[in-house]
Amino acid sequence: MNNSNPATNTEAREVLLIGDLSAVVSGAFSPEKLPIQVCNGFAEAVETALEKSFTAILVVMSDVSAGLRNRLAVLRKNTGAKILLLARMHEEPLAIELVARGNGNGLADDYVICPLRIEQLCEAVHRRTAFFEGTSAVAADETTRKKIRQLEKLATEDDLTGLKNRRYVREFARQIIERSKKDNGRVTVLIFDIDNFKHYNDVYGHAAGDEVLKQAAMLIRRCCRRHDVVARLGGDEFAVVFWDEPLCPPPPDGSERRSFTSDHPGEVIMIARRFRRELEKTPLQLPGANGTGVLTISGGLASLGRNGSNTDDIFAKADHALLDAKRSGKNRIYLVGQPENDIDKIQ
Repeated sequence: MNNSNPATNTEAREVLLIGDLSAVVSGAFSPEKLPIQVCNGFAEAVETALEKSFTAILVVMSDVSAGLRNRLAVLRKNTGAKILLLARMHEEPLAIELVARGNGNGLADDYVICPLRIEQLCEAVHRRTAFFEGTSAVAADETTRKKIRQLEKLATEDDLTGLKNRRYVREFARQIIERSKKDNGRVTVLIFDIDNFKHYNDVYGHAAGDEVLKQAAMLIRRCCRRHDVVARLGGDEFAVVFWDEPLCPPPPDGSERRSFTSDHPGEVIMIARRFRRELEKTPLQLPGANGTGVLTISGGLASLGRNGSNTDDIFAKADHALLDAKRSGKNRIYLVGQPENDIDKIQ
């Protein structure tokens, strides 16, 4: 990797990276062979960007988290380069916000979810800038950008409900648990399924069953904070990863966001209760004279530290709590599996 003074560097490099590339790349790679100029410090990066024209500027979000918006605004104002954010999964909500306005009007033009192997990262950057195949650095048009996002969604989202899929939520949980151990953060996992779901499919058909799944997905998403990750694990089973995110700004509706001072699982229990209330008051419309009613769920909660130290532990504990809730009569959520830990009985 070339870290020499940009003023004396005669090698032509059209991509500038701000931060530590190894933080977002998995597997082995030879940095000196990449057509990238690296600046670990932001001040150095701005000076370099002003002295030389770059096709794209890649920003490792975790390395410039302090004052990220102001720093991106400086880059946007003083360079014509495409700004691409290299984001880990737990940084995606913030990356989406920074890119949201699109068409060059946001603080960044696009983002890439990491970690990736180096060839995958190069391909992702190429798709957005046409740089990494020896072509002239022409920005991808809006149609291409939409196609790229659509392909990425297919890999990470459930096509029926629009929620994240099993693969995404497991990897997200692994990343956020790893970070939370270092930062003394809080992570709680809720796993739930829909009571008597097979009945809806058998009596009303699979199309009606799909509507039940979509309705449950919409309601749980509405009850959670925007940075909490909601996923469909498969069939009628869902998972939510509740976590602390001090970098995310408050929601536009003024509601209080979760912070490092929030109470896990106390606050999560409140959200779970709210979700069950929403289910109870939302009428279920299905075909036929007897197609009305309400949905109920059974679920289990498990937290980092209290119930496990890694993704497998926490998901397994939450899943066991879900099974205990089902065996005890359904329509309830247990905190790690014991009847006395029914969230409706916890003060």
